[in-house]
Amino acid sequence: MICSLAPQSRDADIVGGLLDASKVVIEVAIFAALIYVVLRFLRATRGSGIIRGLALVLSSFALAFFILADYLELDRLSWLVGQLAPSFVIGLVVVFHPEIRRAIVHLGDAQIFGRFFRRDAKIVPRLLRAVARLSKERVGALIAIEREASLSELIENGITIDAELNSYLLESIFFPKSALHDGGVVVQDDRIVAASCLFPLSQNQDVDKRLGTRHRAALGLSEETDAMIVVVSEETGSVSTANAGSLNHDLTLEQLESQLDEMFGRSSAS
Repeated sequence: MICSLAPQSRDADIVGGLLDASKVVIEVAIFAALIYVVLRFLRATRGSGIIRGLALVLSSFALAFFILADYLELDRLSWLVGQLAPSFVIGLVVVFHPEIRRAIVHLGDAQIFGRFFRRDAKIVPRLLRAVARLSKERVGALIAIEREASLSELIENGITIDAELNSYLLESIFFPKSALHDGGVVVQDDRIVAASCLFPLSQNQDVDKRLGTRHRAALGLSEETDAMIVVVSEETGSVSTANAGSLNHDLTLEQLESQLDEMFGRSSAS
């Protein structure tokens, strides 16, 4: 009887081990998903430097506290912190509710979702047509194309357009007598979402002092986000781009096309 029960006991141990391993895998996956969401949130927020610093300080403090409390057996203090922690979390949510709301809205823009809900990019050919005509007529323009980092804060401070990206519409917006020609345009996917947006000016002291406001604004936004910014000079008609904190001057349309193709891909314009 004892011998017949031994194999069953071993089988039960194996099943139990597999269940424990499955639980570990599920827990790791949940933690990975949470970390991914947090990283997306930090990246999508223009004020991510402050939030990142705060998160680092709080995480370090919490880790040090729990290690110390466990080592010194500070049961009463641990109980008190456990009681106050929910109120503290609610306070953080109240303070950072605009950033949290923007992060939730733009969480769907992640690449993992974009693979399943991919939209045809018509940015390149339509932008090229608009920039070519704006450059020829020496009409100043400032166009930011959103990538991974959210530009929601700029959009909220601008004038909502929410229209399909169209070269004629871009030209109309930047026409000198247009009410929206001051400021910049924000493009998301294949839509113009806002105009007359104020971009942050670069604070880099090494920037050429001869740069105009449009170029400084393009450079400033590229220092804070991963957006691609296209600038057309009103004085010379020259075309420039700003990306990752660097400014590329006097581009030909072929060079601009190459940069846009590299970042966004190209499909036929309608």
